[in-house]
This record gives sequence, C-alpha cells and structure tokens, in this order.
Amino acid sequence: MTRQISPPSVLSRARVAFGSALFDERLRLWWLLGALYLGVSTLTRVVLAGVAMAQGQAHLSNLPAMMAVGLLFDLVTTLNLFALFALYLVLVPGRIYDSRAHRWLLAGMFSLVVFGLIYLGAVEYFFFDEFNSRFNLIAVEYLIASQEVFVNIWQSYPVARVMLASFALTALAVWLMRKPLFGERTSAGSWRTRLATLAILAAVIGLAQKTLNVTASRYSENRVVNELAMNGVYAFFNAALNSELDYGTFYLSLPDEEADERLRKLMRTRHSTYFPETDHIERHVVADGPPQHLNVVVLLEESLGAEFVGAYGDRRGLTPALDRVAEKGMLFTRAYATGTRTVRGMEAVTASFPPVPGESIVKRPHNEGMFNWSTVMAQNGYDPTFIYGGFGTFDNMNYFFRSNGYRVVDRLDMDKPHFANIWGVSDEDLFRNAVQVFDEQHGRGEKIFSVVMSTSNHKPFTFPPGVPGVPEEGGGREAGIRYADYAIGRFFEMAKAKPWFDDTLFVIVADHGARVYGREDIPIRTYEIPLVLYSPKHIRPLRVESLASQIDVAPTVLGILNFSYDSTFFGIDVLRDSHPDRLIPLNHNRDIGLFDGRNLIEIGFRKTSAQYVYDPVTHGQTPVAIDPERIKDAIAIFQEAFELYHERRYSIAKRN
Repeated sequence: MTRQISPPSVLSRARVAFGSALFDERLRLWWLLGALYLGVSTLTRVVLAGVAMAQGQAHLSNLPAMMAVGLLFDLVTTLNLFALFALYLVLVPGRIYDSRAHRWLLAGMFSLVVFGLIYLGAVEYFFFDEFNSRFNLIAVEYLIASQEVFVNIWQSYPVARVMLASFALTALAVWLMRKPLFGERTSAGSWRTRLATLAILAAVIGLAQKTLNVTASRYSENRVVNELAMNGVYAFFNAALNSELDYGTFYLSLPDEEADERLRKLMRTRHSTYFPETDHIERHVVADGPPQHLNVVVLLEESLGAEFVGAYGDRRGLTPALDRVAEKGMLFTRAYATGTRTVRGMEAVTASFPPVPGESIVKRPHNEGMFNWSTVMAQNGYDPTFIYGGFGTFDNMNYFFRSNGYRVVDRLDMDKPHFANIWGVSDEDLFRNAVQVFDEQHGRGEKIFSVVMSTSNHKPFTFPPGVPGVPEEGGGREAGIRYADYAIGRFFEMAKAKPWFDDTLFVIVADHGARVYGREDIPIRTYEIPLVLYSPKHIRPLRVESLASQIDVAPTVLGILNFSYDSTFFGIDVLRDSHPDRLIPLNHNRDIGLFDGRNLIEIGFRKTSAQYVYDPVTHGQTPVAIDPERIKDAIAIFQEAFELYHERRYSIAKRN
C-alpha cells in the first residue's frame, strides 16, 4: 500500500518562510553587528552598574530588573541602528553583492562600525563618570559645539589610549569573524524572501516605536538605576529629537486661566502691584527709598558648588579668598542653582527665568529683546557689558547677550593672555581684562553693570604656572576650586585700588554646582551654590537664611539699589518679600520641580508627578502623598514661563 504524503500546511509554509527571511545568507553581517552591539551594550551596563554599586548609588538586588529592562532597550536600539544596513543588504543587486570588491568594501565598513561601537562603550563610561547619566541633552549640545568640546575631551581624558585599545579589540574581533567577513558569498534567497525580511523588520521596529518610550526605563525610584537601564544611543537620539519640548504635549498642564491666576497669586508681594490690563505677571515694583546708583559687577563662577566653600561649612581650606569676602559681605546660606548647565545659570541670573524643559532660552531661537536685568539697568543710565573668557559663540552666548542689551567682550577682544586652554583665558586674565573695561567705563563717566563669566574651574583643569598650591595640570576638581578662588582674590586686590571700588556692589554666584550625583531625579544637594553680595561701604556683614534661587539675584540687587521698575521677573527680592511658602524652580534633564526648603514637588517627562520630603542632614528624599494644590502651583510656574517665552511675551509693554 502506497503512503501518501500530505502537502505542507499553510502554517508550516509560513514558519519556513519566516525562518528563511530572518536567516537569509545576506543578513549574516547584520546578525553579527547586532550581536556585537548587544554584547558591547551589556558589558557597558555591567561596568557602569559596578561603578554605581561601588559608589553606593545602586545595589546588587537592582541588577536583574536593570539588565532585563536594559536588554529591551538594547534590542530596540539595535533594530533601529542597523535598519538601513539591513535594507541595503536585501536590496543590493546580486552581481554587486557577489563581487570580490563588494566583499572587501563590506569588510572595511564592518570594521569601522565595530571600532565605533567599542569606542562608544568607553565614551559612555567617561560620560557617566562626569554626569552620572547616560547620554542626554548635554551630550547633544557637546556634539554640536565640536571645537571646544572635542579639544576639552582630548585634554581631559586618555583619548589616544582608548582609541588604541579600541583599535586592538577591533582587530581581534575582525580576525575572529574573518570567515563570514572575507569568505566567499553567494546571493542566496529569492526576492520574495528578502521582501519578507524587510516587512518583518519594519513591523518589529514600528511596534517598538509605538509601544516603547524613555518613560519605560524609569521603573525604579532610584534615578541612577533608571539611567543604567537606559541605552545610551537611544537616550542620545531621544534628547536630540526633544531638545525644544512643547510643554503642554509632554508635561502636566492646567487651563490657561487657572494657571494665570495661580501664578499671579504666587508672585504677589507687598512691594509690587499688577497692571490691571495684563493677565500675566507684569507688575510695578516700588522701592523703599531714593535710588542708589552703585556700579554692579556679577562674577558668575564656573561650577563653584557650595560644597567646596569654607563659608558654607567645607573644612578643606579651598576658598580662603571667597571666605574673606563672605565674612565681610551678605552671605545667603540657602541659595540654589536652577539647573546643571552654564546657560541655565545665565538665564536665571540675568533674566530671572525658570528652567523650562528642553533648551535654555540662551540657546533657543527668538530670544531677542527679552525682559532681563540689563533692561532695568539701562533704564537707569547704566551701560551693560557681558565679559567672557572664552569664545562667546559657544552656547549662543554672544548672540543672546547682544540681543538683550549687553556689549559683549570675549576672548577675541583680549590681547596676549598669559594662559589659556580650550575653554578660554585663565580667570586671572579674564579679571584683568574686566578691570580694564571697568576703568575705561569709569573714565568715560559710564555707570558699570557687568556680568563676568569665568571658565578655569572646568576640565581639563589646567592653570598658569606659579600659583601656590595649584599644580599646572593634573590637580583635578580641587585644583580648579583653588585656582578659581585665587583668581577671585587677585581680582579684589586689583579692584580695591580703583576709584570705582567704593561705589560698586559685587555679586559672587555660581552658574551651577560641580556635578549632579545621587539616586534622585533631582538631587537637591548638588544644586547648593554660594551667593555673596559684597560692598563694604554700603552693605553690612549679614547671613541671610531665607530660601534663595538664582532667579532672585536680579530682583534682590535691584531692591538694594532702591530702583522702582516694571517687571516680569519670576524671582523676588528675598530681603524684602521672602515668605515661608516660597517655591524655587529646579531642572535636571527632562525633570522639573519646585522646592520649598523641605518639600520637592516634581513634574516628569510624559505627564508624571511626585512629591518628596528632603532631609537637609542626610540629603535623602522620602516619597510622600502628592499635595494636589502644590502640584498645580508647580505646573502654573513652568507652564506660564513656557507660554510667555513661546508667545514672545516675556517683555514689558510700553506705557504712556
């Protein structure tokens, strides 16, 4: 009896077709690249997790979930990263694909990509060491500002050794894969099979894009664990695509009328009156007495966290010059930066503007003619200047300040500096040039208002020779603090000999802390900065315990000067109008929040929210039930700030 063989079922044929599509011979290199990238990503995550655990920022128990979530993001990134390569391999004509020249071309390109993947793993390690984060908006900004950043990286990190090690590992990988790379190939499979391959890949990528986003990596209450679970390349492109976020799309919001009303209530003070014809915070601020037209010089100090300053409790003796100034000046003991980047400090100090998510207003388009500190000073007869030791094209600084009432003096205007690195001239050279500018202004009878931005306290931490206790290079962060303090001391030595010194109010404030570190989404301790007002003839020594932010610097100084003015500042004069319910804004990557000295109200990307109680002794943050009214207050501040900027209404209406 003859046995009949049944034809294969539809399901069986589908399984065969599916397998043939995915494992088409042409996709052999695609599979190799994908496997290699997954291996590098996994190893990078393990190394970073080891570093975090050694620093007490993560625990071994975090590892299984972290690796599982991380693998998911690695897989999705792999599919997206090499999708075009798969498309090419499937569509290239057979006669080209089978040729010897094409085989060597693919091998060469494969080797370059392998080198890039290995080198990228090392870059991720150094980035995490510096910023306690996977690639974020800082990485995007650094890539755009290529000259300063690339030279800084070369001077600060062992780039040559890392490249040599990456080259050696690449050579080893290529040798191990020599057979699939250089062996004979034939263009296997049919067009139908190849099209099925593309369809499968497109479907998987589309599904992943629709169902997965950066929020999925934030499964833990520990920020560092969430960062470790994320994929660096995925995080980089997410940051690049969302650098200018629409607030209402990604964050919790309120009806416009409610947001307006809440903000006006929060900003109401005894010394200001809202204009009846406006629905936002445009108001008139009234002084207590006759104006004092003192010169004002703001020293905006790079990365000078309060943790290094003796006047704030540090015992290492890193800042003797600043400590002497603080002893004779007005020291704000609870001052906070708004963000973690120089441009955040600039927008806060000069424009009293909250750190809305995405780019700082210093770098956003349409930032011309904004209401800022120079607006009021110019109205009172001052000639504002912005003096910067580097090239002011970096981070759009020159354009922002020139477009908002300042005369800019940068490195191009400073002849024959004694010392410079990629970030700019030394702080001594900067201050020497600043004093020369002030001398010239005083000689012309101009009133001085100047923002002076330093650069020396920054990697690669190289300094002029001969400074006591400061090595020329290799001293790291502490050497940077010592040199910045030394330069401040030299500045005041020069200034005290000038005729304009007695009638000058000096403001010393950091642009941000040294670095952000900690388990929390917004680690509050790292936002603590020094804020000192110094004018021996006009300000008595005082310790101010009121909660203060960089956005309060301009209104507070204007209050000391007794200027009456129209304002849209988000900050207040903390010497006259501080109150227990005060909220100050903070920003870290995509997260924003308000801090009242005890409670942190946090608003996250993709409309999340949380509330924590902060312990100033242990610096821990304990989750608590959300206060719905406080969350609404936080929303109102950031929502209104975004809308005022977006609608170009952060200005003062002309009045008859």
